[in-house]
Amino acid sequence: MPKQVTDIEPAYLSIAGSVAYTGLSRSHIYLAKRAGKILCVKAGRRTLVARASLDQYLAMLPKADRK
Repeated sequence: MPKQVTDIEPAYLSIAGSVAYTGLSRSHIYLAKRAGKILCVKAGRRTLVARASLDQYLAMLPKADRK
């Protein structure tokens, strides 16, 4: 069955959307952007973050220790 328009996930998220998607703080998103660890583009005044780069960034973070 073809995907409905509402089923399509955006390739880019706003900073606020990135915070909601990852659970990271806004400051953490900006630090990762500044360090070149996530891909961001500008659309006018808006900063958009590539969802794929967020997934890659989260995957490379160290695993939490189980105690």
